[in-house]
Formats: sequence, C-alpha cells, structure tokens
Amino acid sequence: MRQIRLSDANQVDRQVGERMRRRRILLGLTQDQVADALNISYQQIQKYETGANRVSAGRLAQIAEVLEVQPGWFFGSAEMGDAPESSSRAVIELVRNFSRIEDDRVRTHIMALMRALSGGSDSEDEADEARPAIAEAPTGNGASRQI
Repeated sequence: MRQIRLSDANQVDRQVGERMRRRRILLGLTQDQVADALNISYQQIQKYETGANRVSAGRLAQIAEVLEVQPGWFFGSAEMGDAPESSSRAVIELVRNFSRIEDDRVRTHIMALMRALSGGSDSEDEADEARPAIAEAPTGNGASRQI
C-alpha cells in the first residue's frame, strides 16, 4: 500500500480548491453566493479555494450540489488540463460568455472563426457546415465590401 505524504495531501487540497473556484466562476457565481448557499462565510470559501483549509467529505458533497457537479469531479484530472493560470481564466470567461449566446447561427459562426484563428480544423464536412457565408455589406459610401 502506497503511503501518502503530507505534501501529496496538500496538493489534493489545492486541486479541489482550484476546481471549486473554476466551477464557481464558470457558473458566474461569487464567493458570497456560494457561501450563502452553504451558510458559511465568504472567507471560508476563499480558504477552500486556495487550499488553505481542507474540505470535509460532507461539505464537499454540499459544495458539489451548489456547483452542480458530482463530488468526484473535484478529484478528476482529465477535465482540468494543464493550462497556465492566466489562460485558464480566459478559457473560463470564454466558455461562460459563449454559453450565453442564444442564437445557434451566431454560435456556429463563432466556432468557425475560432477554428480559423487557431489553425485547427475538424473534419472537412463540419468545417464546410460551420463556414459562414460571405455577404456584401454597405460601407456607407455607396460601395460594398465583403464580410
């Protein structure tokens, strides 16, 4: 049986806290809102998110319910990725804003734009489907330009 070192346990606490923070931000919740739902202080949420305080199993189940995930989600590594902190915040903001777009056509066009900008491509059929049609738009001086 593998012996768990204290540094390993601390790393798990930080991972749980980081995943908690990311999920909270993704849902657009403040620390105050999560704290109110759990009937604790926002300072306690801060301590959980930094890994300064360890989350008990019962509290983790409550947090999972508020954040709409299963408790085991906090321990998964596949969904986390290894993105640096600055880019992970940008990704969270991007996903949050993208999910608020209600028009499916707009979402499809944004996906095509992101694929083109990143140099990525899916299958040719999907790329053709998502490729926005070129339209003529007036420039204001009587001429038109392609958009």
